[in-house]
Amino acid sequence: MFILGITGPTGAGKTSALRAIEALGGLIMDCDKIYHELLEENDKLKADLEDRFSGVLKDGVIDRKRLGAIVFSDPQALSDLNVITHMYIKDEMQSRLNHWEASGGTIAAIDAIALIESGRAKQCDIVIGIIAPKDTRIVRIMKRDGISSAHAEMRINAQKPDSFYIDNCDHTLENKYDSAEAFECVCKQFFEALIKNSTK
Repeated sequence: MFILGITGPTGAGKTSALRAIEALGGLIMDCDKIYHELLEENDKLKADLEDRFSGVLKDGVIDRKRLGAIVFSDPQALSDLNVITHMYIKDEMQSRLNHWEASGGTIAAIDAIALIESGRAKQCDIVIGIIAPKDTRIVRIMKRDGISSAHAEMRINAQKPDSFYIDNCDHTLENKYDSAEAFECVCKQFFEALIKNSTK
């Protein structure tokens, strides 16, 4: 099993990179999506969150707004949330990887903005950072989320700079392309070469 880690800031083009891996027959695991699925389906996680953040579980459902209000105003609470949820996400990802490998899968990708900071990069054979010029990202985020340039810039400024990904990833791909399809094509060629070299 060859596991790729895909990370990078919002608006850089991670989705295009992931589509390229999917086109090559790879399994895509979106950590954010897995987290939200677990919040809805995993009763043990819900119980652990209620134990730590009393009042967030109502009628078997986690009140995300209440949880967000608690953790984003208290750094220790946010740290505790990450400790609890990372354990569950890691176990779920490992289960999916095991199932994928048992069914004959040979390529998988882990997608996470905080791939490096969370320690999940250690599960990957190679980590690729997807970056893009700031002005390009602002335009993409505005179009994607229907927000102003000021709001888009605020989101960008709250995230890690390109230098973080350049310094901490095995490779970086810069998305300067006019279309998502053009970047996806570049990514596909890059991943094909990477996978070919890894199996030599």
